[in-house]
Amino acid sequence: MAIELRGRARVLGDDINTDYIIASTRKRDTLDEQVLKRYLLEAVDPTFAASVKPGDIIVAGSNFGCGSAMEIAVTVILATGIRAVVARSFSRTFFRNAVNNGLLPIECETSGIAEGDIVGISASERVVVGDESRGSRVEAKPLSPMVREILDAGGLVEFVRLGRWDRLSDRRG
Repeated sequence: MAIELRGRARVLGDDINTDYIIASTRKRDTLDEQVLKRYLLEAVDPTFAASVKPGDIIVAGSNFGCGSAMEIAVTVILATGIRAVVARSFSRTFFRNAVNNGLLPIECETSGIAEGDIVGISASERVVVGDESRGSRVEAKPLSPMVREILDAGGLVEFVRLGRWDRLSDRRG
């Protein structure tokens, strides 16, 4: 598996919890991510969702996705066309939900990336995040082989549909 992504950095801070990603009040009416994507991160920046372009990359600080273990937080991000989140660290449940739904979670130092910078991600056995606007590169925490296989399939459902389920008992990811 080799993933190559390039997009505009959308920079957030530390401790972006799942209720910031999509507010609980919004989920009372619907769980349809195509509707909810209009409200992505409205608690952090009410204009954020309207300004997202497909291919943008969320760049955050520590503890991204903390709070409740809502899968909808990941699917709403994906519904906007964002395919990766680069953060210093993730909550464990958000990381697993991201992998299971095909959202690329990359852990590395993010303090040098500014809003609007062009970020490139190269993920295979090694994971490298480059800030093309500033000419810098940082090696990210590697993804386990199992995580890479699930992401390569497009998420856990596709992984199982493709008949790779038996491989889960062979490796932990």
